[in-house]
Amino acid sequence: MFACLSAALTGVPMGGNKPLNEAMRTILGVVVGATFTQALLFTLLGFWPTLLMIPVMDGVISVIGVPYFHRVWGYDFATSYYATMPGGSQDMLVFGEEAGGNVRAMSLIHATRVLVIVVALPFLLQSVWQADLSTPPGAPVVSIPPDQLLMMVLCALFGWQIAKRIGLFGASILGSLIAAAALALVGVLHHRPPVEAICAAQFFIGMSVGAKYAGISLTEIRRDLTAGLGFCVILIILTVIFAEVIYAAGLAPPMETLLAFAPGGQAELTVLALIVGADMAFVIAHHVLRIIIVIPGAPIFAMLFKT
Repeated sequence: MFACLSAALTGVPMGGNKPLNEAMRTILGVVVGATFTQALLFTLLGFWPTLLMIPVMDGVISVIGVPYFHRVWGYDFATSYYATMPGGSQDMLVFGEEAGGNVRAMSLIHATRVLVIVVALPFLLQSVWQADLSTPPGAPVVSIPPDQLLMMVLCALFGWQIAKRIGLFGASILGSLIAAAALALVGVLHHRPPVEAICAAQFFIGMSVGAKYAGISLTEIRRDLTAGLGFCVILIILTVIFAEVIYAAGLAPPMETLLAFAPGGQAELTVLALIVGADMAFVIAHHVLRIIIVIPGAPIFAMLFKT
């Protein structure tokens, strides 16, 4: 991410490769799906108290974020609203463009949000909970049976393409997640993807975030990047407040709560949760709920908010 940002600031042309980036995200989908055993599925029912806090937090973010961008920085309403919503950034850019917003500004603000939160969280996890960020996120490929590797590949490819055809949001992650979870629940899939595949996913997803800064100008840095950094401070404060309330109420462990409520990218936070050994089901359930609320509801709430 930082290498791409540095390159962008020096004027190096960059571009993303959407099929490759989506293929890398399927690895994370299989990682999460493979953890869904029958025993784990029953534990999901116990998440409802904290899951109910997700729409509350999203509402607070929108109430603070929209006026912040609109009144403090002077962006139009469409840009302010869709730059604020912490759902799938690509979906927010599409909705924002259709509503007449500034796509370039929204893209830079969302990229900054993901960059800052994903970079800040490891330092917080290490300083507060002494989380070990050097633990390999998976087993080496040579230790996994070939039939298990084949099933993972099939889950990734078929889950992604089927989900894409039926129009499922976040198809690359959620499609492969559902396919892998189905095989894990029936006892066919017993392993997560190998460490080499997970590291490759980290590498390419990091570049996909950093590449969004391509072509950034000094004028945009002064406004869009600064506005995005200020919004990140607001998001981090809100995340810590919600995490403290949930922990004080004894509803969930602090580290899992922080990872579940941090409004960064779903893929990036999944990788971080995997590395620190957090409860993957807990973390991903909250991020999936946020996407379910924000993506279908964003255009509706934008109209209500504006009126």
